[in-house]
Amino acid sequence: MDYKHLLFIALISLIACCIIMFLVWLWAKKIENAGVVDVFWALNFPVITVITFFLSEGFGTRKLLICGMFLIAELRLGIHLWRRVIGHLNEEEGRYEQLRKEWGKDANRNLLFFFQFQAISNVILAFPFFIISANKSTAISILEYIGLAIWIISFFGEMIADNQLAAFKKDKNNKGKVCDRGLWYYSRHPNYFFEWLTWMAYFVFALATPWGILAIISPAIILYLLLKVTGVPNNEEQNLRSKPLAYKKYQETTSAFFPWFKKGR
Repeated sequence: MDYKHLLFIALISLIACCIIMFLVWLWAKKIENAGVVDVFWALNFPVITVITFFLSEGFGTRKLLICGMFLIAELRLGIHLWRRVIGHLNEEEGRYEQLRKEWGKDANRNLLFFFQFQAISNVILAFPFFIISANKSTAISILEYIGLAIWIISFFGEMIADNQLAAFKKDKNNKGKVCDRGLWYYSRHPNYFFEWLTWMAYFVFALATPWGILAIISPAIILYLLLKVTGVPNNEEQNLRSKPLAYKKYQETTSAFFPWFKKGR
């Protein structure tokens, strides 16, 4: 495996993602809606996919397989987020409104750094993808098939969870209520769980590649971010602000992340 070439691909990807996020920051500043960063965080991964596919030197069939997985998953997420954000471009999501309040006059400057950090995180998280695409072995391993199977489960799980929540929010009769139907009955954040499981699929897939064990960094970072930083905590705070009584009751009975049976109160 040519590690210098891998670094070159990572550097090209980083430059591309940073440029994209700078342009997105300019747009977000103009429309006063930082929520667009979520959309382009997801859409940066297809950009990395295209760059890596054409520059990497691994086995063609494997590249098509991992590129297809990566491209399909992140395009679906990006399009889903775009539909969610584009519907209220004039109304910023609560968590970003809160950040603006906390940062005050430094909000736009801090958001610039925040957007660039998202670009850096894109490249760091793509580590499994870089090394898998560089694997020149012509034999597809059982671990790669297992990774693909996990990916299929996680892809459809996240898509179903997102669609269930979108349908719930679309019904005006549900205003002020908590979505506890379908997968949301078993987890307060099933979409986050399946997003993490997607990254676990890439990790398992990478185990068939030399130094693939190091790919654990991606699902580990995703899990930390979802549970401790930008995922569950921000979402829970916003829900408690908007529907305190209903959501507190939901918290008492429903698993925060991993889908599980209801708890007794």
